[in-house]
Amino acid sequence: MSVTHLNKYIKCPVTFYYENIIRVPAAKNEAMAFGSAIHFALKRLFDKMLASGNGTFPGKNEFVEDFLWEMNRNKGSFNSPQFERRKELGMEILPEYYDKWVNSWNKIVVTEFDIRNVEMDGIPLNGKLDKLEFDKHEVNVIDYKTGIAANGLKKLKPPDEKDPAGGDYWRQVIFYKILMDELRPKRWTMVSGEMDFIEKEEGKVKDFVKIKVPVTKEAIIFVKNQIKDTWQKIMNHEFSKGCGKDDCYWCEFVKGQFRI
Repeated sequence: MSVTHLNKYIKCPVTFYYENIIRVPAAKNEAMAFGSAIHFALKRLFDKMLASGNGTFPGKNEFVEDFLWEMNRNKGSFNSPQFERRKELGMEILPEYYDKWVNSWNKIVVTEFDIRNVEMDGIPLNGKLDKLEFDKHEVNVIDYKTGIAANGLKKLKPPDEKDPAGGDYWRQVIFYKILMDELRPKRWTMVSGEMDFIEKEEGKVKDFVKIKVPVTKEAIIFVKNQIKDTWQKIMNHEFSKGCGKDDCYWCEFVKGQFRI
């Protein structure tokens, strides 16, 4: 189970069934392809800094070139207007993002850290963490987010009366903490997670946003219970009840089948 699986099942078991159990084929959409290109360029940026031997980041033009290379590699995921629009967006925001953070980035990092085949109470977990920042043995886990920052910020809220399950991004941070704690041999301690929004937040002063999320014992217990509950429901094949939202493709698909 990954945090993507967990979030998807909590949001809509019917969607989880079609996309993760049946695995209905789906092409990579423009948002996914754009996000992949951004992630690729950021990984290359930090990997090149590490390879330099002296902590020097490549220039922002090279950063943008890596983004464009990956965009062209996945050009089939866009129609022509989408490709041009997303390419222009990346060329606009990445140089500004670079200038904003290049002098403050932690240079003791690991990029795209893969965690596989760990277990929490007998439940297999896995995940790929975009970047780990180190302060000796303490770790801050970074996750890059593309898309409108204001929408993402809503997903960082912990459980409340309006959303008793908590936001997807909040749950993601706590899930990563659980992953890191279950990793053996245990070398590092995750003390926080951080959502790094690549697009500027709208407002009086448009600016880039990073939000650090502390991890608490209460939050860990809460998400562990969500993992256990979700895993048990998946094992019990509980996929019949969806979210029922009008904009949910698979719930609407199922309704259509029953109408026939």
